[in-house]
Amino acid sequence: MTALLVPAPARRGGRGRVLAARAARAPRGPARALLTTATVFLISSLITFGLGALSEANPGAAVLGETATPADIARMNHEFGLDRPLTEQFTSWLGHALGGDLGHSWFTTLPVADSIAAALPVDLSIAGLALLFAVLLGGAAGIAAARSNGGRLDLAVTGICSVLGTLPAFVIAIGLIAVLSVQAGLLPSGGYVPFGQDPGQWLRFAVLPALALSLDAAAGIARQLRTSLVGALRENYVTGAVMRGLPARRVLFGHVLRNAAGPAVTVLGMSVPMLIGGAVVTERIFNLPGIAQLSLQAAQQHDVPVIQGTLLVTVAVVLIANLAVDAGLLALNPAARRAAKSRPGEGSQP
Repeated sequence: MTALLVPAPARRGGRGRVLAARAARAPRGPARALLTTATVFLISSLITFGLGALSEANPGAAVLGETATPADIARMNHEFGLDRPLTEQFTSWLGHALGGDLGHSWFTTLPVADSIAAALPVDLSIAGLALLFAVLLGGAAGIAAARSNGGRLDLAVTGICSVLGTLPAFVIAIGLIAVLSVQAGLLPSGGYVPFGQDPGQWLRFAVLPALALSLDAAAGIARQLRTSLVGALRENYVTGAVMRGLPARRVLFGHVLRNAAGPAVTVLGMSVPMLIGGAVVTERIFNLPGIAQLSLQAAQQHDVPVIQGTLLVTVAVVLIANLAVDAGLLALNPAARRAAKSRPGEGSQP
């Protein structure tokens, strides 16, 4: 590995500046992360409820039809609790939502939580497989590009990542269907089988949508990891480890990769909202019965409780992913853990 064998120029206090920079970029401590998450969730829930409350949808008129009288509509709205003050409606809705009760659909009268519980596993399984593909493909590409710093492989990886970063998920999905399904006949072009029913068939149906969603995230991970590794490989501690006779592979995977993975992990966490946003189109292309299709059908029917429930659950998934990213960054970087503990209100006094 040529990058490990080139001594870095001596820099006075270089190691101290590196530690200081890492501490400055340290992720939030657990207490602060939980407080921020709770605040964002409360604001998001208020916005979600407000969008439904300010809509012009009238469940009484929609459910009863054109023949409904004003008295019938008023009675139906009273049953839905829409004649109460908005503050009372919001506190009641949020309190029930925190307990797992997201209300009932205006049209099917089914519990919204049950509909989401049936659709959410589809998205979580596809997103989980997409994140796995993104980590494997992006990590391998980023490491290869960093080791070939300035070489042909580095240029090729950079060029491919730049192209993938400009392509929306639905274009990639159509291309994958044309190549791997229509021409090669290797994978089905659409449909879904639950993992619990048949894991093998689930994988066959999940590979194409997961791959379509993962390539953009993989490109971002590869770019960030390549940049971080190139900088980390020039640090004095790497040169010292090589001069002490440690194998280059051990230095890379045992020390450098752990210190340089922070930005890539952050990109991975930021990819979760993009995966959910891309799922709206991807589910349509691959005919997946996920939460995006549920929310789309609800929007077409102006079924406000379902829309509010899917939005709230989506926000919760994104916030949980952000907490997982913070935890991953703290686990990867000991200096970040020390910096988080030394912040005011999160451990020892500054």
